[in-house]
Amino acid sequence: MTAKKLFNKILIANRGEVALRILRACREMDIKSVAVHSTADADSMHVRLADESVCIGPAASRDSYLNMPAILSAADITGADAIHPGVGFLSENATFARMIEEHDIAFIGPTPNHIEMMGDKITAKKTMIALGIPVVPGSDGGVDTDEEALRISESIGYPILIKATSGGGGKGMKVATNAEELPQALRLARAEAKANFGNDQVYMERYLRQPRHIEVQVLADMYGNAIHLGERDCSIQRRHQKIWEEAPSPGLTESEREKLGKIVTKAIAKLGYRGLGTLEFLYEDGEFFFMEMNTRLQVEHPITEMVTGVDLVKEQIKVAAGIPLGFKQEDIHIKGHAIECRINAENAETFIPSPGLITRYHTPGGLGVRIDSHLYQGYKVPPHYDSLVAKLIVYSDTREECIQRVKRALKEFVIEGVETIIPLHQRLTVEPDIMSGTYDIHWLEKKLKD
Repeated sequence: MTAKKLFNKILIANRGEVALRILRACREMDIKSVAVHSTADADSMHVRLADESVCIGPAASRDSYLNMPAILSAADITGADAIHPGVGFLSENATFARMIEEHDIAFIGPTPNHIEMMGDKITAKKTMIALGIPVVPGSDGGVDTDEEALRISESIGYPILIKATSGGGGKGMKVATNAEELPQALRLARAEAKANFGNDQVYMERYLRQPRHIEVQVLADMYGNAIHLGERDCSIQRRHQKIWEEAPSPGLTESEREKLGKIVTKAIAKLGYRGLGTLEFLYEDGEFFFMEMNTRLQVEHPITEMVTGVDLVKEQIKVAAGIPLGFKQEDIHIKGHAIECRINAENAETFIPSPGLITRYHTPGGLGVRIDSHLYQGYKVPPHYDSLVAKLIVYSDTREECIQRVKRALKEFVIEGVETIIPLHQRLTVEPDIMSGTYDIHWLEKKLKD
């Protein structure tokens, strides 16, 4: 096989901590970096550190980070030979991936066809069934009428979860506990899906009462080689937004972990997938049910890196450059435990966003402590984007030691000038259910109501 070369210059089509994370990987690989930014992000850390930077529009995302022609123009004028889409924005947009490849620029991600396939929940579900992946019992496709929904619900049983076929983040999702609630839930889900994704199609599936959210990280190259890098437990959520993640999951046995990994890896290889991907499952009473596949880098990828020792961003870049995987499944060993706390610029009680000027900033340190953040003292957190401003990632040999280290690190973490949810994470570290690992995806919202 002819040796493949890495890229000369990568344009990072994103912002914030993930843009800085990708930039650092580029620098360690001797690859030049291009930062694109809105006018609101001109002083962002990744812009300051990149080899080159290009302003692609005003503050609004639709006019900058979602502006495909502007991003492609930035790649053209800087001579970038690859684009990394990061997380969110255009990272799972098949049209964007196709446009990049049509301009003879490498897209650091899966093929446009796979992005499209997994971006539609109904198509993704049918694909996974064909590949032998278990799914939650539900409708075979979209549900168009109240009568059809009532007929399907009789075979599935209540409660029923109605979900938008496009999008994510909990939008376009409604629960009906009986036949009387179903028509209104359908109308609300359709309206929300239309408003957020421009597509009002919904489908139905059985609503699991106390599941865990388990996701499996996969990596595959262009030559049919595929591996998994263990699972992450992302069950601590508020309004379907992850807040606290762990690897490995405290709720799985070794046999369950091994079985799930083998099923997933076999399916990804058969699919002919390329790059990083994450298959998300609901787990309840010893059963796994596929929810969706994210065809991109995940916000919570650092905890997988901590327990495997694999730099996922570097591997993602290598795969996109046509370099075969440098290791096999038997080379991947899960060691120790890692926890990620997402630090959002929000009030810890009301969760109202809190943009503003960072007047004081001090990060924790010590063995096994990693901070992924674009903050610095004097930086102004803009009001236009997601409120995630930092990730505290902690590693230790055991889960018990890891939680103690999280507790210590949170006490050292100082962010002043804006409110953050650090106080919420401090409360989590002393909760008995967190200490024992006996929680599900509804646990946090129930606790917040107490």
